Amino acid sequence: MRPSVEESIRRYGETEAEIHAFTRFDAEPALLLDAALGATGAGGPLARVPVGVKDIFDTAGGPTERGSELYAGRIPERDAAVVRNLRAAGAIIVGKTVTAELAMMHPGATRNPWDRSRTSGGSSMGSAAAVAAGVVPLAVGSQTNGSVIRPAAYCGVVGFKPTFGR
Repeated sequence: MRPSVEESIRRYGETEAEIHAFTRFDAEPALLLDAALGATGAGGPLARVPVGVKDIFDTAGGPTERGSELYAGRIPERDAAVVRNLRAAGAIIVGKTVTAELAMMHPGATRNPWDRSRTSGGSSMGSAAAVAAGVVPLAVGSQTNGSVIRPAAYCGVVGFKPTFGR
C-alpha cells in the first residue's frame, strides 16, 4: 500500500496537538501537488510519497527558521539540495519538522509518540516523532552528535546516517 498525502493529513490531525512534531504543515499545497502528480502519472522512486523535512533545510517559498527566533520569518528563495532531490524523485514535502534551536541548542516541545511524558531525543526529534506517529513514512534529519540516531532509537524508528562523501 502506497503512503498517501490524505493519510498523512489525517494522522497529523490526530497526533500533532500532543506530539508537536511539525513547525509547519502544508496540507492544501500537498493535496494540490498530489492531485496534479496523480493526474499526469508523473513518477519517480518516491512518487507522491509524503515527506517531512527538518526545519534547518531550506524549502523555497516556505519558512526555514532553524528552531530559532534569529531566523523567524526567513523565507529562502531556493531549496536545499536534499529537498531539491526529494522533489525530483517525486516526493511531496508536507511540512517542516521541529528541530532543537540551530540543530544543537534548547530542545523543542516535541514529545515521544509512544509515551508523551518522554522526550523524542536530539535535534531531529520532530522528524523521528513524525515517522513514529505515522504522519509520514519518511522524514529528513541531520546529525552531528547523534541527532538522527538518538531520536530514531527513542521513537522506535530507523535512523540512517550515511558516511560523508559518495
